[in-house]
Amino acid sequence: MCLACHDPLARGEDHLCTGCRAQLPYADYHRLPPDQNPLARRFWGKLPVQHTLSYLRFQKHGRVQHLLHQLKYQGQQDVGRVLGRWYGQELTEAGLQAAFDLIVPVPLHARKLAQRGYNQADSFAEGLAQGLQLPWHAAALHRVMNTKSQTRKNRMERWENVETVFEVAEPNLVHGQRVLVVDDVLTTGATLEACCAVLLAAGAREVSIATIATADR
Repeated sequence: MCLACHDPLARGEDHLCTGCRAQLPYADYHRLPPDQNPLARRFWGKLPVQHTLSYLRFQKHGRVQHLLHQLKYQGQQDVGRVLGRWYGQELTEAGLQAAFDLIVPVPLHARKLAQRGYNQADSFAEGLAQGLQLPWHAAALHRVMNTKSQTRKNRMERWENVETVFEVAEPNLVHGQRVLVVDDVLTTGATLEACCAVLLAAGAREVSIATIATADR
């Protein structure tokens, strides 16, 4: 069954039917020069992010929102893996495989991880790692505080909510590496910015960002 429209899958289709896959709102930011990438501008003047990437555009009540709901709340981890694998293959074809050494997902707090049973960013990271043929490490970053939901916060509130909640669990793993930090959705970028900041402070050579989807601010 297609995870987007729930129609039966045909032979050879992988979790999404051909029709839904064709109609997904692809962002294609990886095809733009950095100075023309609207996502990159969200981090200008804050910290040096080498590549700011997102696979899809988030649209209210659309296929992407439904897929992310399936991934985040319905236990459909294959959504993240499949989208990550497809996106990783696109990034490889665009010549970006050589831009990264390690893929690191944004972590959940241990309490939320226990409640949900999995981290949706891990699933996307695993798929990206397969598509890019690069290593990923789910425990490189650690969330030391269980923050409140970001959903209804503005950019400053989001930053204050996550400013001191992450730490690098294994500095030797990231030191000197070009790290691709991944999450499910990019809105203001506050969470990803906080993760990148601690990675750079721990000696990462470069940081880049990739998400399943990006939402308009």
